[in-house]
Amino acid sequence: MNRYKLAALWAAGTVVLDQITKLMVHNLMQPWTGREIIPGLFNLVHVLNKGAAWGFLDDENIDWQRPMFILISLAAVLIIAYMIRLTRDRDRWMIAGLGMIAGGAVGNAIDRIWLGSVIDFLDFYAGSYHWPAFNVADSALTVGAGCIIVSTLLNRKDTRRA
Repeated sequence: MNRYKLAALWAAGTVVLDQITKLMVHNLMQPWTGREIIPGLFNLVHVLNKGAAWGFLDDENIDWQRPMFILISLAAVLIIAYMIRLTRDRDRWMIAGLGMIAGGAVGNAIDRIWLGSVIDFLDFYAGSYHWPAFNVADSALTVGAGCIIVSTLLNRKDTRRA
């Protein structure tokens, strides 16, 4: 399978899983509610985030963050498409990472277009320390970045052998 199809599969899989899980949360839970799943470790919550990671720019008094984040997502997908063009077909780590990042960007952009904010629902914590709530798209962005790091390390190793 060529790099474009493989990246598209990763992106599409990410978007589908992200949107299905967010739709379930949207339909089954009221915003700003939560359910304890694993005491002392994990809650399922329904949080709406108008901002970015860790609530950056999540402010009701800011009206420009929605179009800005949608444009950033579009720009990210275009840059990723260019990066896929530069990637070798055999670099599966890079292709998977770029696909997941594109899917994560699209998944969160869909929420911004649809709701004006992103649905976050995974709430991990230890004692009183809570990691900011996140979603499947956010997870794909993080895992995708990890895949790119692995690709970079593997390719760096390959170039040392040459």
